[in-house]
Amino acid sequence: MTTTDILKDHSYSATIEVALSPQEVFANINDVSKWWTKDFEGQSTNLNDEFIICPDCGHYSKHKLVEVIPDKKVVWLVTDSKPDWVENDKYEWTNTKMIFEISPKGDMTELKFTHEGLVPGQECYTNCVEGWDMFIKGSLYNIMTESVVKSNI
Repeated sequence: MTTTDILKDHSYSATIEVALSPQEVFANINDVSKWWTKDFEGQSTNLNDEFIICPDCGHYSKHKLVEVIPDKKVVWLVTDSKPDWVENDKYEWTNTKMIFEISPKGDMTELKFTHEGLVPGQECYTNCVEGWDMFIKGSLYNIMTESVVKSNI
């Protein structure tokens, strides 16, 4: 087993299913300011795009799109981070990856999110799990399911 396999096995992950096409799920993921934070600078659509979350607030993190396979996968590399709630290692997120894997599943589309490198034992793990649950299973899921409801009206 490689280090990457070990990280994936222990990293935070969440899976959701929505009644959207893979193309629609892909588009929603890339619209970061719609589901994660309005405090956003940069671009988040194409390979090598870079963006910053909360440039002036307590959770600064800089991301680079290092893998983009339209309608299938998006990978963000955290190139810098300084979350204010972490006391000891402000750079815990630096060099971690956020991986979004999209796959059709019957009439639904499955989105598997993994924050590779966010593992139990890190200072921010518990808070980050709560945060990712809120953003992936909450706001991103809600935006995608609300768009289904609106298109059926």
